[in-house]
Amino acid sequence: MSDNSRMGADDVSALVHVAVAVILGDDEQVLLTQRHADSHQGGLWEFPGGKLESGESLSGALLRELREELGIEVSAHHALLRIEHDYGDKRVLLDVHCVTEFEGEPSPCEGQPMRWVGVSELGDYAFPEANGAIVRALVSGAR
Repeated sequence: MSDNSRMGADDVSALVHVAVAVILGDDEQVLLTQRHADSHQGGLWEFPGGKLESGESLSGALLRELREELGIEVSAHHALLRIEHDYGDKRVLLDVHCVTEFEGEPSPCEGQPMRWVGVSELGDYAFPEANGAIVRALVSGAR
């Protein structure tokens, strides 16, 4: 095996795989949460979700993260887009899904600020750079 192919394999394992949810509510609103100040990209707004655990499926991670973070049970979701982004100090692979049906009322179970925001207002919020593609997709009408 050449050094380049080994380097490529290491790069892939260095990716942080994240399940991300665009939770659609009434009146063209989506749910945002704010990252804790002490986390990577702290203080910025984001679409809820989190890292896949070892051996966990994307769907399993999405459902688990939304149960843990927001106390909801997802009953319907579909893929929206996939984003790979390099922050310099961390590389992420965001698997973004639209959540179209869920049970329960979302509440910030981990003490994070949370709010429903109209799609037309997304430009008023500071997001991690990788989330820019999600915002652009939503503003252009993707759901």
